[in-house]
Amino acid sequence: MPLSRHIILGIHVHDRPHHIPGVQNLLTEFGCSIRTRIGLHDTGEGYCSPNGLILVEMTDDEPRANDLLRKLDALDGVEVQKMVFDHA
Repeated sequence: MPLSRHIILGIHVHDRPHHIPGVQNLLTEFGCSIRTRIGLHDTGEGYCSPNGLILVEMTDDEPRANDLLRKLDALDGVEVQKMVFDHA
């Protein structure tokens, strides 16, 4: 069924080695509400950034998306922003 809206959460994780386990637990808990997940971080020869960005496309159940946002935002080292695109 087509989505009526796109709900995207941008999750910025500081100090990934220490903070990613809590993020991963929540993403697993909300797994059935996540359509797409993309992880981004800077890496190169001899370098791997301690910070990362995860983009999550949610189903169009906004209360569920807001619940995940609230729980992620309560974690240390995590910043979350939400984008919503309605279909006209």
